[in-house]
Amino acid sequence: MSLAAPSASESNIKAAETSIFSSQATAQPIWAKDGMVASQEALASQVGIEILKQGGNAVDAAVAVGFSLAVTLPRAGNIGGGGFMLVYLAKEQQTIAIDYRETAPAKAHKDIFLDEQGNAVASLSREHGLAVGVPGTVMGMELALKKYGTMSMQQVTQAAIKMARDGILVTPDLANSLAGLKRRIAQWPSSAEIFYKPNGDNFAPGELLKQPELAHSLALIAKHGSKGFYHGETAEKIVAAVTQAGGIMSLADLANYRAVERTAVTGHYRGYKVISMPPPSSGGVHLIELLNMLENFPLSELGHNSAASLHIMAEAMKRVYADRSEYLGDPDFYQVPVATLTDKTYAKQRASEINLQKATPSTEINPGKLTPYESDQTTHYSVVDKWGNAVSNTYTLNFSYGSGLVAKGTGILLNNEMDDFSAKPGTPNGFGLVGGDANAVEGNKRPLSSMTPTIVLKDGKPFLVTGSPGGSRIITTTLQVILNVIDHGLNIAEASNASRVHHQWLPDELRIERSLNPDTRALLEAKGHTLSVQNAMGSTQSIMVTEQGLYGASDLRISGSATVGY
Repeated sequence: MSLAAPSASESNIKAAETSIFSSQATAQPIWAKDGMVASQEALASQVGIEILKQGGNAVDAAVAVGFSLAVTLPRAGNIGGGGFMLVYLAKEQQTIAIDYRETAPAKAHKDIFLDEQGNAVASLSREHGLAVGVPGTVMGMELALKKYGTMSMQQVTQAAIKMARDGILVTPDLANSLAGLKRRIAQWPSSAEIFYKPNGDNFAPGELLKQPELAHSLALIAKHGSKGFYHGETAEKIVAAVTQAGGIMSLADLANYRAVERTAVTGHYRGYKVISMPPPSSGGVHLIELLNMLENFPLSELGHNSAASLHIMAEAMKRVYADRSEYLGDPDFYQVPVATLTDKTYAKQRASEINLQKATPSTEINPGKLTPYESDQTTHYSVVDKWGNAVSNTYTLNFSYGSGLVAKGTGILLNNEMDDFSAKPGTPNGFGLVGGDANAVEGNKRPLSSMTPTIVLKDGKPFLVTGSPGGSRIITTTLQVILNVIDHGLNIAEASNASRVHHQWLPDELRIERSLNPDTRALLEAKGHTLSVQNAMGSTQSIMVTEQGLYGASDLRISGSATVGY
């Protein structure tokens, strides 16, 4: 479907739902009347739907899914990590951004990961006690449930406790990931005894994986709320494990942790309102900066995934990621220029730098003048209930299975989020991006993130609820789902499964998926782009809300995910 290019006309607003089940569609979404959950793991999605069927709202279901993923998707679902949740309340027409990102222990300092010669030591921020940030998930889930949910902690954790206690059948996806990361996980005896058999063998698909210690930790949360995690036996066992592994986390660090409500960042794109996470996530700010830049170009006329449209997108991405390297950090420690970065006038000026015929080398692009690798193993889920409430939630342990370390006696995998700080300003951080002082290590500070849980409103109501894992590619993955729906009229399944690209300024390469058309590749190379075929990007979990009902899609790039509705 063709859209009027830069204008915010009514035809734009209605674009995406005119042909949901069109015979031209190359993929079909899941439909539901009353409620929907899209997550990266089928059992967890089903848990969320059961909560909705019992009369719970989207927040109740989202918290239940969050705790369930800690059991069924241990590489990313967690209670030993952190993340960001966007909550849209239909009755109040209000969006709340809940920041439950991990914090650095109070004793952390900017040189903590440097050797005697001043060089960054990667292992210290990845597979060591110093890698573990103070977890935020439990506090974040409790804040959401208490303020915006309708059920008790006992109700929403019941399914997760049962699955941990009685066991889950190991899926091919879980079996493959545990086998593939055995070196990092099994180096910790407390982890090996849970995720591998007593003789050291791997679990095969279809076998039963029981996690009784995790069930006990979840039961303490069910009974005592966040106090069952941040105080008492669980807290003591976490600190003991981190200390034994060489870390500096204290009981006071856990006791003092707080989730924070922040003001969501908002923008407008072709008549839609886009709401996303503010710093310390860089996701929302730069998603809106990208959309503001791209609004100056007739993407729909240029065509979906054409060389012309992808060239413009790549050039915009370079400039936005250059800005990201310089200006983003924890807003409690650094004054992030959010207003300027999300300003349409600033975006127009940045967009004017783009040469439509030729790629600009990254060496010639600097962060705008204002008036190394982040793991893919984050996970995202989206929830919409029958009242029109919506939740978009992204959380993580950082690397797959985090640090790999289970706090002995708890069943809880601990994160390695400290790797997301710039270990040495001026050198690549965990994102693979050169960082400035804004993201330097400091006690009690939250590291920069790419997580981009997003809700797009149409006529003041949720229209698209989306987000993705994917490290630094989260922002561009989320961007492309939005563009595919709004500019190119794809249904949510088509929008989720279309080929993706990514450019993050440095290294100066346009990363593409192998499904991108060879003729398109040649045209991009002719414009001066250096192409790099990479692993599949992201795992979006998205719901589109229409007058005809809910349409959802789980990305086909990752096995085991499921969109479920009723």
